Amino acid sequence: MSGIVVAFGEIMCRLASPEHLRLRQTRSLEVTYAGAEANVAASICNFGGRARYVTALPQHDLADATMDSLRAVGIDTRYVLRTAKGRLGLYFLETGANQRPSKVIYDRSDSAIAITPAEAYDWDSIFAGADWLHLSGITPALSENSAEATRVAAKKAKAAGATVSIDLNFRAKLWNWDTSKSARQLAQETMKGILPFVDVVIANEEDCHDVLGIQAGDTDVHAGSLDTSHYPDVAKQVVKQFPNVRKVAITLRESISATHNNWGAMLFDAADDRPYFAPLDASGNYQSYEIKNIVDRVGGGDSFAGGLIFALTTPELSEAPTALRFAVAASCLKHSIKGDFNYSTRSEVEALMGGSASGRVIR
Repeated sequence: MSGIVVAFGEIMCRLASPEHLRLRQTRSLEVTYAGAEANVAASICNFGGRARYVTALPQHDLADATMDSLRAVGIDTRYVLRTAKGRLGLYFLETGANQRPSKVIYDRSDSAIAITPAEAYDWDSIFAGADWLHLSGITPALSENSAEATRVAAKKAKAAGATVSIDLNFRAKLWNWDTSKSARQLAQETMKGILPFVDVVIANEEDCHDVLGIQAGDTDVHAGSLDTSHYPDVAKQVVKQFPNVRKVAITLRESISATHNNWGAMLFDAADDRPYFAPLDASGNYQSYEIKNIVDRVGGGDSFAGGLIFALTTPELSEAPTALRFAVAASCLKHSIKGDFNYSTRSEVEALMGGSASGRVIR
């Protein structure tokens, strides 16, 4: 991988209850720093790639700690704005177990990135030497300012010749900056102003339905099993709505319980009008990873996006089937790691791709 991947979005302080305690039970919280786009940048750097992160943060010690967490994994932070106004966004995590789901509480109103206008960022310098921009549907949900900054970032990246990817990431709790519209309506209208500049769309079935009005037949993501035959049509409908989109990746999560998921994905390549699935069994048929005893699933989708971007920008991994296998294996491993960042290495991901899934001690 030779080029630089730019990621633009909000990074927050993550405050998680220890072990599997409920938030109302705990009197201490575990502090880490995380955000969808930052998680992607961290994955790319941990795989050996180069990533540049752009956001706005206040000027205080907690924001300094946030910067330290980015630099610790090798992320370029030179274009992070430090603002006199605005606050550090927070999110509180209660990790579920068995039939009790995980729960997230957001505290992000008036954060630095939410009040910073698009023109405050030096986009020309940000995209100098960059090959790729990654965005998510979370940042434009925060405010009209951050929605416009996301749109401008995508437009400027395309003008600079970079590939643009976006993870649709619909978060109903956040889409409330225009109270005259429902969360889904506001998301659809806003994202349709960004998607014309996008080359690669990453989503799950719920995102496609909520943001684009596309549904995979009559499948039910809460039922514990998925009918994968519907997903190529979902991807084709995305490309039909936005002909500029060249690839559509859809993650396939079957939630047996909070701590037991099956995991895989599909990548549709518009150039050859063909879907690819991963992982596959010995006969070449789709067979998901079975992930039991999940340690932390938050950031699992971001680790998929990071793995896919890294693979697509690494010549020996860039063929669609290989890139997808790498991304799915990377995100599978993330489920064993606490925190939002995926600290798996490229060699560990490639070992899982090659069938090393026993978890035996490496001596």
